[in-house]
Amino acid sequence: MSMHLEGPWLSTTGRRKGKHKWASAEQKRQHEQLQAEWQSLKERTMTKSTASRPLTRSVPRLGPPPGRETPYIPSRDSGVGVAAKKDIPVYTGDKMLGVTIMHKSCLQPVFSEQAAVDAAHMRR
Repeated sequence: MSMHLEGPWLSTTGRRKGKHKWASAEQKRQHEQLQAEWQSLKERTMTKSTASRPLTRSVPRLGPPPGRETPYIPSRDSGVGVAAKKDIPVYTGDKMLGVTIMHKSCLQPVFSEQAAVDAAHMRR
């Protein structure tokens, strides 16, 4: 759907919401206390992490751990060459008379004169 068909709840124009009304003064006090704790925690972690972090990073060495290297084992070369090509299967019987095309590219074997006539007279 397009944005022009959606309601105002999907607007990205920054509609401002009104003031938050608290159910009680106790809830408002708890919220303000939590916000203050969160701000102090963020400030503490930011100063710690930036001061203790080193300026350069070490790049880990990629590869197998020591003692796990795979030895090079060359493959056996018999010198014969590649495999022989498979022969194409050919019908050697005497029952089949030929092949007809029934629809588009559907080849059908013909075993009798009547089947050949029927295939020739069939509408395409």
